[in-house]
Amino acid sequence: MGFEHTSVMAQEVHEHLNLKPGNISVDCTLGGAGHALATIRSILPNGLLIGIDQDLDAISHAKKILHPFKDNLRLFHNNFSDLPKILKSNKIKGVNSILLDLGFSLNQLKNGNRGFSFNKNEPLDMRMDIRNDLTAFEIINSFQEDELVNIFFKFGEEKFSRRIARRIVEIRKDTPIHTSSKLAQIVTKAIPAKFVYGRRIHPATRIFQALRIAVNKELECLGTFMEIVPSLLLKGGRLCVISFHSLEDRIVKQALRKFEDGCNCPKDLPICLCGFVPQMKSVFRKPLIPTKEEIEFNPMARSSKLRVAQKI
Repeated sequence: MGFEHTSVMAQEVHEHLNLKPGNISVDCTLGGAGHALATIRSILPNGLLIGIDQDLDAISHAKKILHPFKDNLRLFHNNFSDLPKILKSNKIKGVNSILLDLGFSLNQLKNGNRGFSFNKNEPLDMRMDIRNDLTAFEIINSFQEDELVNIFFKFGEEKFSRRIARRIVEIRKDTPIHTSSKLAQIVTKAIPAKFVYGRRIHPATRIFQALRIAVNKELECLGTFMEIVPSLLLKGGRLCVISFHSLEDRIVKQALRKFEDGCNCPKDLPICLCGFVPQMKSVFRKPLIPTKEEIEFNPMARSSKLRVAQKI
């Protein structure tokens, strides 16, 4: 089966990466390689695209899609937080643009057989990178009730976290919870019925999001990456980040605010005395969101936000 994915806000990303021939550009999350294909065409003839993804399926797909441009391409099966090491090992001191698309692909949802979807009967895995040890199965079947509550509430913002965790612990006493469909059923039954039928989203959505974040350490990796991103860009270089929920967007927004206005001096001082020097400048004060037309064509884009910043 082919790799299924539609790039989110492709036109906006392409425009605001500010690509030019000869640029060194990084796609930190290749996914279906849609953004990467548009990028590499814009930096020819002598530009370089560095493509990264922790999902080996995405790397294999990118090799096929981008094969005509193989001389301008280097692919890495890594997490995007490894970019500093990748640049150092390739003797690259800085890049002109970085794209970070934090969503997971339709291919992972439909064809990954790793339990990302609550609508399918798949093994509870949820690893983006199958080389990692921790799985959703281990979390669900071995973590203490309080640990589950913390994961569900912190990463899923699920107000019924305690009820759901307690029910999971009760069920697993008799038999392990092996599949995504079984977990979805347990979550749905743990939530009061009046709230199940009144939700816009599937009752298990927040729990599955929380597990995916926990398994892949998504927020931890994003936080680490955002702390050092100015050091990876050349002067005038652009950063584009597409986030899909408030936890991700908050990390990106706060990091950019710190790079742009991190002065610690009292507000009543006429001049800055702490020595703060701005490193990044947001191109837009508010994030861009997809058009209604895009959401109709690609419903997975509905919650996405694009923030763009430039190194100064």
